Amino acid sequence: MDIRFEKAAVLKDKPADETKLGFGHIFTDYMFIMDYTEGRGWHDARIVPYGNLSLSPAALCLHYGQEVFEGMKAYRRADGGVQLFRPLENFKRLNSSNQRLVIPELPEEMAMEGLMELLKVEKDWVPSADGASLYIRPFIIAVDPFLGVRPGEQYMFIIILSPSGAYYASGLDPVKIYVESKYVRAVRGGMGYTKTGGNYAASLIGQDEAHKEGYSQVLWLDGVEQKYIEEVGAMNIMFVIDGEIVTPELQGSILPGITRKSVLELCKSWGMKVSERRISIDELAQAYDEGKLQEVFGTGTAAVISPVGHLKYGDKVMTINDNKIGPIAQKIYDTMTGIQWGKLDDPFGWVIPVE
Repeated sequence: MDIRFEKAAVLKDKPADETKLGFGHIFTDYMFIMDYTEGRGWHDARIVPYGNLSLSPAALCLHYGQEVFEGMKAYRRADGGVQLFRPLENFKRLNSSNQRLVIPELPEEMAMEGLMELLKVEKDWVPSADGASLYIRPFIIAVDPFLGVRPGEQYMFIIILSPSGAYYASGLDPVKIYVESKYVRAVRGGMGYTKTGGNYAASLIGQDEAHKEGYSQVLWLDGVEQKYIEEVGAMNIMFVIDGEIVTPELQGSILPGITRKSVLELCKSWGMKVSERRISIDELAQAYDEGKLQEVFGTGTAAVISPVGHLKYGDKVMTINDNKIGPIAQKIYDTMTGIQWGKLDDPFGWVIPVE
């Protein structure tokens, strides 16, 4: 692929203190852009200075939400090299989202080439501080200047990069989760399995209600019976019940997380019993009452593993593992992050070096 490079007139100063990067508000010098035009396909790949986009106020993405995105990270190894964790899985999922939102397929090898070239230009932005990484946000937007409701004919594929600090400032502190019983996020047949802005917009009101109750995140139930557990707003959810890893099965209404998939594969490789099935909130509450609910944790790109210390369902507040991270979650976290940062061997072939 021929990728045009436009040099920035002035480069930014990189953050002086990588322990204070935060998340999602610092951006690198360059971004990757490629256009799509019906009848011509994907074209004009370029790496250009990071900056604002010029869009028509009538652009389809602004009015009808025809957009998809992904989230992944680049990691700095101890030897100074840079590597990615299962990026092809992200681009496969991007195309799954594309299909549901009637966006043209983006060849995965093309997306990977654009990402790799961008990272080679921006490799010095990958932080070295413990737990820090370079967050990668690829996305596609429909840009047709048209107010009718139809799939677009013109799109932009863009990748932006943001150096981000460790998700946990003071260790793996358990989070407090609020079970949402009034609103729903998605239903089977809808867009729940895609990574698109509409799903996150639908989750905002539940998130707001949870914050008012003093809880950090929302655990969503199914959209039909509001009985079966689905996912937390920003991550998949897993339970250790009587020694068994249990997680909601993929039925089209929850995101097929790359970290989720990796955790399940890892646990199976250790010989652990793993179940992907429907699990009701009442079954979970019963397991808690019977002393069988040993651990609860979320899985996702941002945190990798996020232990849950409190789970509120109606008037019932469940305290999980004495509000501490459990041994299984800790082992998973240590192993996953060890592979991602190159501190442990990668027997699964998950890691792709950038250089």
